[in-house]
Amino acid sequence: MAGMTLPALPEESFRRVLCVVAHPDDMEYGTSAAVARWTARGIEVGYLLLTRGEAGMPNPPEETARLRVAEQRAACAVVGVEHLTVLEHPDGVLVYGLDLRRDICREIRRFQPDVVFGSAFEVETPYGFDQADHRAAGLATLDAIRDAGNRWVFPEQIDDEGLEPHSARWYLTPGMTDATHGVDVTGEPLRRGVASLEAHTAYLAALPDHPAPADFIPQFAAMSGKAMGVEHAVLFRAHDLQAPPEF
Repeated sequence: MAGMTLPALPEESFRRVLCVVAHPDDMEYGTSAAVARWTARGIEVGYLLLTRGEAGMPNPPEETARLRVAEQRAACAVVGVEHLTVLEHPDGVLVYGLDLRRDICREIRRFQPDVVFGSAFEVETPYGFDQADHRAAGLATLDAIRDAGNRWVFPEQIDDEGLEPHSARWYLTPGMTDATHGVDVTGEPLRRGVASLEAHTAYLAALPDHPAPADFIPQFAAMSGKAMGVEHAVLFRAHDLQAPPEF
């Protein structure tokens, strides 16, 4: 789409967005600014974290897990997210497979989102090789979206847990390359996005060379803004799963 301005996501049709990521803080590197805009517009946003991030700091894992989940709650509060589910898959060694798909599928059926946001699952990104947990989370999320709509996949969730099959309409991933849409986060959404990463105080303090959120988040958002013709933006690759096939 070189030379063209990226369109805005059709968020006027969004009612409920489920964001699925591997770790506490994964949402806060830009995406949470878009979340702040959505919740301000009355869209309900839920986060599903697959791990508690216990391998991410030098502290003992249990202590780290408690700390990071508490910091994630604080980050959620900053951007208006009230629905936070944190699973206890092991951090750093997240395995793509049926267990992960089942757990994500359950949350999709429970939350009934019309939009699911998941991690990218490419091995190489513009910022280097992606972390293994992110790739496992991204691929399992993509598959779980399809699983959730099929009543014969993980049928015990329907027969025993009282959940219903659910087919989300939109699937979003970060628009690091080949973005299709953007969200204008100029002003208050960007401020909240920065503050949501700042809420991970202890975690950031444990990373000696980490730049200050107020320095780099607006910088990236400004670069993304150019693609939309606005001051600050967050970019996505968006797939309309209910669009008629193109031949």
